[in-house]
Amino acid sequence: MLLPTPQVNSQASQHDVNTVLGDLRRFFMAGNTRNTAFRKQSLQRLLSEIRNREADIASALKSDLGKSDREAYLTETGMVLREIRIQIRNLGRWSGPQRVPTPFYLWPSSSRIVHEPLGVALLMAPWNYPFQMVMAPLVGAIAAGCCVLIKPSPDAPATAALMNEIVGSVFDPGHVRLLQGGVPLAQEVLRQRFDVIFFTGSPTVGRIVMRAAAEHLTPVILELGGKSPCIVDHDADLKVAARRIAWGKMLNAGQTCIAPDYILVHQSIKDAFIGALRQAFGELLGQDSRSNPHYARIIDAASHQRLQEMLDDAPQLYGGACSRESRFIEPTVLDEPPEDSALRSREIFGPLLPVYAFNTIDEAVQRINNGEKPLALYVFASKKVAEDVIGRTSSGGVCINDTVMHIANPYLPFGGVGESGMGRYRGRYSFEAFSHRKPVLSSAKSFDPPMRYPPYRWFNLIKRLL
Repeated sequence: MLLPTPQVNSQASQHDVNTVLGDLRRFFMAGNTRNTAFRKQSLQRLLSEIRNREADIASALKSDLGKSDREAYLTETGMVLREIRIQIRNLGRWSGPQRVPTPFYLWPSSSRIVHEPLGVALLMAPWNYPFQMVMAPLVGAIAAGCCVLIKPSPDAPATAALMNEIVGSVFDPGHVRLLQGGVPLAQEVLRQRFDVIFFTGSPTVGRIVMRAAAEHLTPVILELGGKSPCIVDHDADLKVAARRIAWGKMLNAGQTCIAPDYILVHQSIKDAFIGALRQAFGELLGQDSRSNPHYARIIDAASHQRLQEMLDDAPQLYGGACSRESRFIEPTVLDEPPEDSALRSREIFGPLLPVYAFNTIDEAVQRINNGEKPLALYVFASKKVAEDVIGRTSSGGVCINDTVMHIANPYLPFGGVGESGMGRYRGRYSFEAFSHRKPVLSSAKSFDPPMRYPPYRWFNLIKRLL
């Protein structure tokens, strides 16, 4: 049973938004964040505070989502701590000027790229990983030298309240602020001008954010979702494939933007694979997943109802147990949902896993390409087949013989393409997401080539050299 979730009563008003944005802009224009030593100190304080509050973070995530303390650390707290350490370690090198070649016809000039912070950033975060998906992009924004307004999800109130405490204790109120509230606050915030907006959530809301940003020509980073497929070919290791797919789906009770959404399995091994999948779920969660402390809960009653209705769309091959009271839904494998079902047309975002058979890789690739570009693609096949699939499909990221784990590598960019998003972050890509790469050309005063001015002497010679 979940603990009672505290309600966040503080709803920010239009006046609050205007006041906070004014403070953030003044702090940024004063040049406080331009200094890399200041940025490192801010990140170091955040690192220390998160370490000191690990137990509180785990408790908040347990309250909001029923996460175990171990899953909370591995998928949220630990990832943020690693992100902070990477930014601190590399900030000096990443923020320094980057020398680039200068063509001979610009001699005697030199060229470089300077990273400057974009300015005041807005972070809008979802409820499914409510700590990590605020703090990970926040770390990149701080490293880049931005000031930040955070709008967390009201659907994870315990985590939002705790993050408000952390932000208040670590940052100057002109540097980073967190405002709590629901749809009215989100609408008010999106009416304002920012220098960059980072949004994580659904494609539907992503379109709303993008339209609002367009009014001010504000650049956006959209981390969205989609139906991330798994291909299991005839020569896959069934035990490994089943275990890794089952783990990727049970993580956070399937409420993960890169969770396996559906499986395409070769017809010749479908029955054997389903047997391996049943065994994998049993080994990972036990015979009664309801009592497993490492299995999370559905975020709210409305989401539980939506998923429960989907259970009737196709025959169940495994699972199916539900409890509205405790917001529990057992991992459930479903067989070949029909074309017009919600399981087939919408992102599931829960522990339901449809399985479809295919006869050729071409058929599987066509099925993927007929839909929107997914945030992730998982291929369990020979290296040759996997590379062929990668070359003929488009997705935000790919794992070969694994699921989800590409997000765990901070040296790989994370982001979507098309319907699943735009922009990249994690590690250096987070620093660059909140930075402007400003080109600088420095020319000598002592030499002023006459051919650059009318009547453009030696034009024919210069034309051949260019």
